[in-house]
Amino acid sequence: MELYANLTHEQREKLQQFPAFISLLAANADGQLDDQEKQKAIDLAHIKDYDNKEPLLARYYQDVRENFAQQLDRLDALLPRDKKQREEAIKYQLTEIETILGVLGSAYAQAMRRSMQSFKEYVSNAHDHVLEHFLFPLPIKGITQ
Repeated sequence: MELYANLTHEQREKLQQFPAFISLLAANADGQLDDQEKQKAIDLAHIKDYDNKEPLLARYYQDVRENFAQQLDRLDALLPRDKKQREEAIKYQLTEIETILGVLGSAYAQAMRRSMQSFKEYVSNAHDHVLEHFLFPLPIKGITQ
């Protein structure tokens, strides 16, 4: 995809992890990714490429959905089990992804942020709870404050 021409292979891979990390952060409100949260995230990844609200991201989500479930499982297994350490590790990864978004231009970055916010809300509501005060990229204790 032409939009990603300025990204390295590693940056493209990291960008593909964005929805998985957002899902894992949303699920971390109770310290783990459970089956309901996982299924909500997988369902959304499979329908996001049809989302007419963010046409810039249609191709991105087509690519993401190809291996989203495996990616989510792999990243979940790699993260620390301790809730606080897990949250810090996820936020670190999200900070790196935010840097990559800067390379892609403001229109794409804004569309991606809106999309990830809806992703976070969808997964957070798997149990009808709200992830406190996480609205990427607004101030996040430990990242932007």
